[in-house]
Amino acid sequence: MATENTDNPPAPPPPAPSLPQYPEMIMAAIETLNDSNGSNKSAIATYIESTYGDLPPAHATLLAHHLNKMKQSGELVLVKNNYMKPDPNAPPKRGRGRPPKPKVPLPPGTVVSPPRPRGRPPKPRDPFAPQPEPKSPSGTGRPRGRPPKKAKTASAPPQAPTPAPATGAPRGRGRPPKVKPAVAPVGC
Repeated sequence: MATENTDNPPAPPPPAPSLPQYPEMIMAAIETLNDSNGSNKSAIATYIESTYGDLPPAHATLLAHHLNKMKQSGELVLVKNNYMKPDPNAPPKRGRGRPPKPKVPLPPGTVVSPPRPRGRPPKPRDPFAPQPEPKSPSGTGRPRGRPPKKAKTASAPPQAPTPAPATGAPRGRGRPPKVKPAVAPVGC
C-alpha cells in the first residue's frame, strides 16, 4: 500500500514545454509588429495570445510584470505608453542627481589610509599644560536643574482643600463672564 502525504500541497503543474519565456515572446511581438512609435501593452498581449495558444490564466499579470522588469533593466524603452527597443545610438540614460566623480586609479603598491572621521576634529592637547581638576558641584550641594517630581504615596490619597459652601450653580470651567452692573430705570 502506498501512503499519501497530506502535509504537502500538490505541486503546481509544470509550464507548457512549447511556450517560450515571456521576455522572448515580448521581444518577438515588438519585432513582428514593427511599429515606428512602438507597441502598446494591449497590442503585445493580442499578438502573444494569437501566436501562442495555451497561455497561463495569469497572462495579463505576467505580461505587465515582465514589461516593467524589461523596462527597468533597459531592454525596452517606454515612450508615450508604447514599448520599443532602445536606440543603440542613443546616449545611456543617466540616473537622478549629480553623477559621481571619476575615480583615479591608484598605482599598484599604494597603501590606502582609512577615511577621516566625520565632524570637527578635537582640539590638540598641550602636554605641558596643567591637568584641569574635575568640576565640583556648586557650594550649595544641590543638583542642577528642575527637581524630580515627588512620588505619590499609596497610604495617603491626595485630598483637595475643601471649598467654601456653594451659593448657586456649580462653577464652570474657564474664565467667568463679565458681570454687567444693573442699571436702574430713570424716571421723571
